[in-house]
Amino acid sequence: MTGTISSAEPDRVATRRFEVEALPWLDDVYRFALSMTRDESDADDVVQETFLRAYRSWHTFEPGSECRKWLFTICRNVFLRLRERERRRVDYGGDDAQLEALASAQESVGSIAEHADVLSRVDLGPALERAIGELPEVFRSAVVLVDVEGMAYNEAASVLGVPVGTIRSRLFRGRRLLQEALVIFGRDAGLTAQASCEV
Repeated sequence: MTGTISSAEPDRVATRRFEVEALPWLDDVYRFALSMTRDESDADDVVQETFLRAYRSWHTFEPGSECRKWLFTICRNVFLRLRERERRRVDYGGDDAQLEALASAQESVGSIAEHADVLSRVDLGPALERAIGELPEVFRSAVVLVDVEGMAYNEAASVLGVPVGTIRSRLFRGRRLLQEALVIFGRDAGLTAQASCEV
């Protein structure tokens, strides 16, 4: 009997590395998938396909690089391919004029600074979750990656396949839309800046 390693042993090592390095990010990938699909069943499908592709491509993963970012990139690609198959159009953002029009659609709402005190006194969790879900996908992905998942701008840009400047622009506009949605929520809840001054 020789001292050679069986062909199954490298597979076991690779599988163990995958379990240790990739599987801990399952919840993060699910949150990201859910932010794109806005449907739990669809998110489950995207996550399943993401990890299947990641496992099959594990030999391409560079040890020491950021596995979470790599998985998010695969997840985003899976989501886009599924959308293509369903023949649904995914809005990548169009030109800057179109993005600016979307971002300034509620310009009359006013500055978030005017309403900061009111918003600080209210549990905004459910309203924020709903507002993020209602963002156009082009803004939602940037906001989720940077503001929810804590990625750096360059990491989010890599995941979404766009320049860092585009991430900055989408974040600015997405955050503005979120702020305006929360101000509207505060007004609908009967909270106004004037009322907060009277308390």
